[in-house]
Amino acid sequence: MAAKRDPEDKIIDAALKLAASRGWSVLSLADIAKSARVGLPVLSGFFASKSEILAAFSRRIDAAVLKAASAEDLSDEAARDRLFDVLMMRFDTLAPYKPALKRISRDMQRDPVAAAGLVRAMLQSLGWMLEAAGIDSSGLAGAMRVRGIALIWGAVFRTWLEDGDDQARTMAELDRRLRRGEALIERLSRFGRREAAA
Repeated sequence: MAAKRDPEDKIIDAALKLAASRGWSVLSLADIAKSARVGLPVLSGFFASKSEILAAFSRRIDAAVLKAASAEDLSDEAARDRLFDVLMMRFDTLAPYKPALKRISRDMQRDPVAAAGLVRAMLQSLGWMLEAAGIDSSGLAGAMRVRGIALIWGAVFRTWLEDGDDQARTMAELDRRLRRGEALIERLSRFGRREAAA
């Protein structure tokens, strides 16, 4: 007998399924509630907007990646290599949702207000990715690291959306950008440490 899913998961899954087939900007919360078979009163108890649904989806991905990373022994790797592995784990975890994410990403490009509403959730997620790689994301220096990784993630994410199942282009682009960004992130971190000490 299949395990019963909770309403939050049903809502997230319904939103992503509809996004893949119909696009994101045209969806209403009522559409999502109907597809999830939960009704608007139930949906409103979990989410106040479509952006909140996407933020909850991002937290779900965070949890899956953190679990996968904790099962791997990355301690012998260099920091850049650990981060590469963790970010590729994230892409692997996102892979089943790529059709939906392609439509959402396309629609978000035409709706900068909605996209801006997701920035905080994305930065929080990338902070967790740094922590999973054994890199401190706390304090001003950590915040600088998160913002540096956000620039890298955004660029590589666009490559991933158009990449094949082998993710060869994604891996090459992530490796290239991490190597180029390593010095920048360290400079930003040192600047943050100096600011905190001032």
